[in-house]
Amino acid sequence: MYISRKLKQTNIVEYLLYMWQVEDLLRANELDIDKVTASVVDKYQLDEAQRAELVEWYDNLIEMMRLEQVEKSGHLQINKNVVIDLTDLHLQLMRCPKYPYYQAAYYKALPFIVEYRAKSAAAADLSELENCFEALYGVWMLKLQHCELSPDTAKAMESIVLFMGLLSDYYSQDKKGELKFD
Repeated sequence: MYISRKLKQTNIVEYLLYMWQVEDLLRANELDIDKVTASVVDKYQLDEAQRAELVEWYDNLIEMMRLEQVEKSGHLQINKNVVIDLTDLHLQLMRCPKYPYYQAAYYKALPFIVEYRAKSAAAADLSELENCFEALYGVWMLKLQHCELSPDTAKAMESIVLFMGLLSDYYSQDKKGELKFD
């Protein structure tokens, strides 16, 4: 919760990836708040108020996952809404001639996005941004398992990371009212 708050303010892409990891963490703990408390919350040194707040946050996410029927797979609507917001911003940035660096980063990443989509059956039904998030999350999981990336994958991820980093930066600027599209 504390990490998600900070990431939501500083890097929306990392925030969403973190929230996907939280969803998987809750699933790994069988959406059982007692298991989450024992395996996650109790690892932190928190005062009683912080501990109660963190347990409540996880418990609320568990309840949302049940209500939205994403117990086994899928993502919470709050996370889908982030993708929707980012997609709207992406489309605005692509239409506006004031952001050629963003557009160039997108076109540089596009062949890798298309390649990822072709290699993943599930990716075919996702938007380009969702494909980017899926690729980033997959690589993140591989790194957590200490797996080596092939040189081709590393090159592809460089372009996707750059593109998504720019989108995250523009998202922050947009939230501050600093972007102009006219």
